[in-house]
Amino acid sequence: MRPLYMLIAATLCAASPSLHAQAYVIPQASPGLMPNVAAGKKLFDKHCATCHGTDLKGNDKGEQKGPPLLHKVYEPSHHGDAAFQLAAKNGVRAHHWPYGDMAPVPQVTPDDVAHITAYVRMEQRKIGIR
Repeated sequence: MRPLYMLIAATLCAASPSLHAQAYVIPQASPGLMPNVAAGKKLFDKHCATCHGTDLKGNDKGEQKGPPLLHKVYEPSHHGDAAFQLAAKNGVRAHHWPYGDMAPVPQVTPDDVAHITAYVRMEQRKIGIR
């Protein structure tokens, strides 16, 4: 009887791809890259500030809206550095804020995101987010 249950379970799993766990490949910065806060600020201003605010406090006006990155919800223990890499590559489904989904940002490289993340983390530390 047990082989029959195993056959049924295997058939259901094979027939239903949505039951399989989704695996994300986390983009990686170049080996040996030393993230640079100043470069990160320039990149943030160019690619992120429209939605997340030039002061990282978010934007709630116009069509380009985004959450504040100077908020406890983005502390490293809740949204680690890999979350920034995944967000830039894949976009993000809205889950903490009412601003809607974030589209992917294909024009930034994993190295760019590492610099941006260094800048965001530095600004977070200045206000006590660790």
